[in-house]
Formats: sequence, structure tokens, C-alpha cells
Amino acid sequence: MSFNTICVKLLISCAFSLALPTLAHSQVNLIAKKNVIQFSGIAVDADSLTPLPYVAIIIRNKERGVYSNENGYYSFVVEPNDTLDFYALGYHRAGFIISDTISTNHYTHVQALRIDTILLQVAVIYPWPSKEQFKNAFLNSDIPGDNLERARYNLAQAQMIRVAQSVAMDAGMIYRSSMQQQTNKNYYAGQKPPNNLLNPIAWAQFLKAIRNGELKGN
Repeated sequence: MSFNTICVKLLISCAFSLALPTLAHSQVNLIAKKNVIQFSGIAVDADSLTPLPYVAIIIRNKERGVYSNENGYYSFVVEPNDTLDFYALGYHRAGFIISDTISTNHYTHVQALRIDTILLQVAVIYPWPSKEQFKNAFLNSDIPGDNLERARYNLAQAQMIRVAQSVAMDAGMIYRSSMQQQTNKNYYAGQKPPNNLLNPIAWAQFLKAIRNGELKGN
């Protein structure tokens, strides 16, 4: 290898070494110019301040967002001047604007949602024209012994537990189950969900459910 070739290679190496800090600085400035913010917080009920699970937080006009988890917690990336809309079943929609004066790349916010449901007073309907007539008929009624025993049996704790286990899920339970499945799907998006086939804790819970008779066939 000639002396001239060696000199050229040394000059190229020196020039590249001097250019590295400049390139790194330019990359840092490029990232800083993006000015993205990790936006985290909790969605709560405005009256009780209890966390609200499965609240949808959507960035307006960008069709991007996230769900809060079962504890009301959420965290995702936003940009200054983004407008966030908070949606929850039974609550008024709430909005929040990301200020362009935030100087850090992390921001925490607690969003309170107000109930949109109107609670009506309980209406009691009697088969008698007035409450007094119903009271007299009820107090003067002669309850047969067999009906009384039947009532005691139906109100026994063991019987009530059996009835509760045989009753299907109500609308609230179905909603929570559906939202939990959707949240798990979003959480594991782009990756494989965990396999509990070799999980000893999952097997222990499965065997316990079999012993307690909690698993029933269709």
C-alpha cells in the first residue's frame, strides 16, 4: 500500500470522526423539534372521584387514541395543541387541549367526567287503589304454612348462592367483559398474547374452579 493511499484513508477517517458529533447533534435537534409529550393520567367520576374503567380518549381529527384500563389509568403520546375527547358510557363527553407552553415531555392529568344519566324516583305499583288498603290486606292475610316454608327455603343463603350462580350476566357485566376483551386486544396489538398453558398459577386456579363446581358444561 502506497504512502499516498494511507494518507487519503487517514484524512477520510478524521473527517468522518469530526462529522459524527455534528450528525448526532442534528438528530437530537430533529427529535426535539417533534416536541412529543407522554400524556398520562386517570379518568374519574366527578361526584365520587372513583376511577372510571374503559374510558375512550381520542385525539380529535387524528383518529388515534387509547382506552383507560380497569383502574382508570391511561398513557399515550400527544403533541402540543392536540384536542382530546373523553368518552364513557353514561357520562357527558369531556374535552382537554394540550397546551403549547408545556416545557417537559411528560404531562399528568386527572379528567373528571360528569354523569349523563337522570335518576328517577322509585315507583311502587300496588294492586290496590291506595297504600292503606294494601297495608290492611297484607297484615290481615293468612299465609299458609307450606308457603312460609317455601319462602324460608328460597331465602336461605345456600339457595340464594345457587340461584345467583345460575343467573346469566346482566348488561353491566356483559359491558365490562366486552371492554376488558377489547382492552386486552389493544394491549397485545402487534405481539403474541401470553400462553397460560405452562403457567402453574393458571392451572391451580383451573383445578380450584373444578373442585368448587364453578365450571359447568353447556
